[in-house]
Amino acid sequence: MSSIVLLGSTGSIGVNTLLIAQRYAIRVEALVAGNNIDLLNQQIALHKPTLVAIANEADRGRVNHPHVLCGSAGILALLERSQSPTVVNALVGYAGLAPTLKATALGKRVALANKESLVVAGKFIDISRITPIDSEHFGLWYLLNQRPASKLYITASGGALREWEIETMRHASYAQALNHPNWSMGDKITIDSATMTNKLFELLEAKWLFDTDQIDAVIEKKSIIHALVEFADGSTTAHFAGVDMKLPIAFALRGEVSEPILPPTDLLGMGAVEFLPIEESRYPIWSIKEEILAKPHLGVVINAVNEEAIDAFRRGACSFFGMSEMVLDAYKHFERVDPHSIEEVVAIDQEVRAYVTQPR
Repeated sequence: MSSIVLLGSTGSIGVNTLLIAQRYAIRVEALVAGNNIDLLNQQIALHKPTLVAIANEADRGRVNHPHVLCGSAGILALLERSQSPTVVNALVGYAGLAPTLKATALGKRVALANKESLVVAGKFIDISRITPIDSEHFGLWYLLNQRPASKLYITASGGALREWEIETMRHASYAQALNHPNWSMGDKITIDSATMTNKLFELLEAKWLFDTDQIDAVIEKKSIIHALVEFADGSTTAHFAGVDMKLPIAFALRGEVSEPILPPTDLLGMGAVEFLPIEESRYPIWSIKEEILAKPHLGVVINAVNEEAIDAFRRGACSFFGMSEMVLDAYKHFERVDPHSIEEVVAIDQEVRAYVTQPR
C-alpha cells in the first residue's frame, strides 16, 4: 500500500486529497493543518495518521493525537520522520516553500498545490521531483504528451469582480472580492483571482515546469476549459473538465487514472464558450507579465509584497486597486535583486516585507 504526507489537510485541496486517498486505499502517514482543529480531529479519527503537525503551539492540547508537532519547525521535523515517498503540499503562501525544499532534499516526490514554492524559488527547486496539483498545469501536461508545442495557454475565470465597472471596483470590500461566481476556495487564492495575481503566478509556475516562456493566459468565464496548447504543426487543443480538483490530485497520487473521476463535460449543456483578453485597466498586475517571465527570479518580490498587500486590504488599510499599486511599486523598487541561493531568497523576502509595511 502506498502512503502520503499531507500538508494543508483542512483546506479544499487537502479535503479532496483525502477523498482520493480513501478511494484508492492510500495510507495517510501524516497530517499537517492550520487552525481548523475540529476538522483535523475528524480526519485523525478516520485516517489514523502516525504523525500530526499544527500551526500553533497553543492548539496542541485540542488535538486528539499523541504525537503532535508545532510550527514551521514541526512541519520540517515531521517530514524528516516520515517514510512516505510522496508529500502533498497544499499549504497556502510563502509558508509552503521550506517544506517543498525539505521534501525534495529528502528525495521525496512533491505533489505541489503550493504555487508560491515555484514562484518564489523555482530556480532552486528540483523540478524532476515536482508533480503539479493545479487544473491549469495538469491540463497542459495532459495535452502536451511529449509533442512539440509552440505556445501554451492557461485560462482565468476573471475573479469575483469581473463584471463590475472599473470605477466601482475601486471601492470593493474584502468580502465582495471573496464572492467568486464559480467556486469556493481559500481567501488568498480568491483575492489573487480577483486581482489576476494568481494567474501571473501560474505563468511563472508553467515557465519552470515546462521550461518555456511561450505561455499566456486568457479569460474563460465558465471555467470549463483550463488549458490550451498550440502545437508546432499549427493545431490547437483544449482541455475541458469540471471545476473539481480531484482529477489532478488522482493523477498526482496514482500516476495514471483510467476510470471516471469526474462526469464528462456536457457539451450541449455548457452553451457558448468565449475567450477574452486580460485587460491591464482591470488587472493592473498584468502590466508586468512579459517582464516577469523574462526575470522569473523576481517572483520572490511579487509574492512577498502580494501577501502583505492582501493583509492590508483585509484590514481596510488599502483599496482593492491599492493592492496592485503596492505590488507594482515594490516590484520597481526591487527590480535589480537577483538571488543566487535560498538564503538570499529568504533575505529578499524579509527585506520586501519590511519595505512595504514601513510607515510612509
